[in-house]
Amino acid sequence: MLRIAVPNKGSLSGPAAEMLHEAGYQQRRESKELRIVDPVNEVEFFYLRPRDIAIYVSSGRLDIGITGRDLLIDSGAKAEEILPLGFARSTFRFAAKPGTAEGVEDLKGKTVATSYEGIVEGHLADSGVDASVVHLDGAVETAIELGVAEVIADVVETGTSLRNAGLEVFGEPIMKSEAVVIRRVDADTSAESEPKVQQFLRRLQGVLVARTYVMMDYDCRVEQLEKAVALTPGLESPTVSPLHNEGWVAVRAMVPAKEAQRIMDDLYDIGARAILTTSIHACRL
Repeated sequence: MLRIAVPNKGSLSGPAAEMLHEAGYQQRRESKELRIVDPVNEVEFFYLRPRDIAIYVSSGRLDIGITGRDLLIDSGAKAEEILPLGFARSTFRFAAKPGTAEGVEDLKGKTVATSYEGIVEGHLADSGVDASVVHLDGAVETAIELGVAEVIADVVETGTSLRNAGLEVFGEPIMKSEAVVIRRVDADTSAESEPKVQQFLRRLQGVLVARTYVMMDYDCRVEQLEKAVALTPGLESPTVSPLHNEGWVAVRAMVPAKEAQRIMDDLYDIGARAILTTSIHACRL
């Protein structure tokens, strides 16, 4: 049975559970449940603190897990990212009082407060900068006001909390993070569980594709087919079927969801009609 670690709380928990549900896996009904078994899919889910998941996976006790890229790197665990999941995106940056620094090179001799000392220490070392790092658990914005540090390093989404604290970001982003699937470094790919791991990854990839694309159907004149196909090439090629009315064909193709409205306009302009889009709930490529 495949053993998978899933975030039990925080910004990763809800979207992870939703994606797993869309992929056909049973999920817990109550937040107090720390372990459930999905016998149909031969999977056992363990709901763990997101920051601890990389440690459990690297120990070999669990086969794979879902956590944040930032938490994986910060943990220093011997685990690696094998699939980005596209949610819980964030940017990790330095911030300070205006005029304190313009780039990482200006941090020499300064003290940086953060909840992610592994990431910050690695970034400073890679940049050749000698600075002190102080670990704080959350609310690092107050560290500068209270004199604990001159600079902070934290996840930045809108930047509102930083501005409210009189701080501004500076320099290039330290890293960009999102939810990822991880597994132990040098995992045994010949193990009995490997087919289930690959099935799990295919299912999640199918959800990602289904969220990214829509199915588009339309009718067009034969003489406009080449122009229409150029607008909707599909993944391999579109499906084209003759209609009862001579000279007309029906076309079906997957198109990027974010471009669907523009494509519909362009198809209409070349004479296509009965243009429809439908959601895709699952797929295998």
